Amino acid sequence: MMPLTDASAHNDRALLVLSVLAQSKVAMKAAELGQATGLVKSTLYRQIATLRRWGFVMESDGRYSPGPVSVQLASGFDGNSDLVMAARADMRALVQQSHESVALVTAVNDCVVCLEMIDSEHSLRCSFDRGRSVPASDGASAKCLLAHLPLDQREALLDGLGESAERAAELDAIRQAGHAVTQGEVDAGVWGASAPVLVSGRRLRGAITLMAPLTRVEGMEAALLHMTVVTAARISRALQ
Repeated sequence: MMPLTDASAHNDRALLVLSVLAQSKVAMKAAELGQATGLVKSTLYRQIATLRRWGFVMESDGRYSPGPVSVQLASGFDGNSDLVMAARADMRALVQQSHESVALVTAVNDCVVCLEMIDSEHSLRCSFDRGRSVPASDGASAKCLLAHLPLDQREALLDGLGESAERAAELDAIRQAGHAVTQGEVDAGVWGASAPVLVSGRRLRGAITLMAPLTRVEGMEAALLHMTVVTAARISRALQ
């Protein structure tokens, strides 16, 4: 690996700060940011100053949060993401058909990020906050995405996560099946089914994940899985 230039290292540190703030549900103190990023105080404040100057970060009462430019980025993403735009109608149809919650997720580095979420109308429902990221380790979304990554990327991620050969074999089986199904791996009492959105050359763009309380899916697992796989395939065709 080539050494980072001063400029690229600075950019990486600034983006790390912005990424941590984007994933936090509350504004963060500098000490909390330092702990989360591992940056020393002087370096952290330089990154914050740059991000504040460009409007990516704002400060109030000694706490930092995403700034107004972040809203522009989110708006631009909503209006221009071909993946989200191609998926929305089919996601709504899947929610209406299954009466359960449906998410569109993608892999970013070693995390699963929710790009779009359509909730079930049930008062008891499962959900994945739009914009939220979780480690790409357990759960149907993570396993589906990991299984369908290019093998070199998957191996690098598994090495970084300290995963075993047994996990690699599990992912091979998921890739061959074309879907992942889990229950209670991330949240107790939650069943999930996830199928990949693949475009030309079977390139992974994301995954469609249906999630539901275990108490409501008994006897419906096969039907719900089939609905999820069909929806992901339909979105994949729309992106070709």
